[in-house]
Amino acid sequence: MERKRKAEEEKQRQLAQDEKKHLKELHFMHCPKCGSNLSEIDYKGVKIDKCFNCEGIWLDAGELESVSKLEKSSVDKFFSIFKK
Repeated sequence: MERKRKAEEEKQRQLAQDEKKHLKELHFMHCPKCGSNLSEIDYKGVKIDKCFNCEGIWLDAGELESVSKLEKSSVDKFFSIFKK
């Protein structure tokens, strides 16, 4: 009985991992807002994801901190590249 329970738990864990992997593959480098492909822009060593369809800007973990450490003039230039 215990072996059956452990086998079922392992099966459920594997199904959950497979589902997580599948969802990641579906959404990787797609805009969370409109679903279009994202393009990676390099700005002074900070890689930013931009959607050219809805003009959304997406930052990965740590990128906001990196951008906030730039000089004020650099930050102004940074935001100007995203204006239409």
